[in-house]
Amino acid sequence: MAEVVQAGLWGLVAGSALLLGAALGYGLRVPQKVIAIVMAFGAGVLISAVSFELVGEAYEQAGLAPAAVGTLVGALAYTGGNVWLARRGARHRKRSGRDRAQAQPSEAEQGGSGTALALGALLDGVPESAVIGVSLLDGGAVSLVTVAAVFISNVPEGLSSSAGMKKAGRTKGYVFGVWATIAAASTVSAVLGYTVVGSFSPAVIAAVTAVAAGAILAMIADTMIPEAFDEAHLAIGLVTVSGFLVSFALSHT
Repeated sequence: MAEVVQAGLWGLVAGSALLLGAALGYGLRVPQKVIAIVMAFGAGVLISAVSFELVGEAYEQAGLAPAAVGTLVGALAYTGGNVWLARRGARHRKRSGRDRAQAQPSEAEQGGSGTALALGALLDGVPESAVIGVSLLDGGAVSLVTVAAVFISNVPEGLSSSAGMKKAGRTKGYVFGVWATIAAASTVSAVLGYTVVGSFSPAVIAAVTAVAAGAILAMIADTMIPEAFDEAHLAIGLVTVSGFLVSFALSHT
């Protein structure tokens, strides 16, 4: 199978977890602590993948400077986008809406918040998917650890966010339309990560990988950890470390 097709398929697999989570969050009353525990586990998995599969790989390819600068640029870019979207109604896009003070606003409460939520989901998902395509550049085989990390983290993201969208009065068509679009964007991002980034020099590839790593790490700290902590603060450390160790073990087998 052509590697570009593989990139697209793996991106779709990872993105489809958002739809799975959305279906669970919209159709079932999943306990808040369960959502929080899965979110914390997914955060730990992603932290490990960022450390060993992304930043570590960037360092090995191009040294400390491109890896460090790229990671900082990615974090700055994500934070800037996140601040802009937060002011337009997407601050609590990963919140399930149980706490009214942290609920997603309806369109009537804040016009344009629906678009901001969709753009926020795109901001969260694109860097994760792009690195799946980039991982194919190293020997022609996708990093299954990266795919697993993105998939595991996407389930609670889609679950919690879709529950919050439902409570904010978003229609079923809107909720699943958003996540279907993000799943499609994940496919495209993985393809572009392979085709576009693959034409660059190793140093540039390393820097781009680090940029994605910085964006993902900022996303974990800004959105995933706070949601998990609110509902499972006594267990979040242990659960996050468990996710980290599972991903670490997978990357070293």
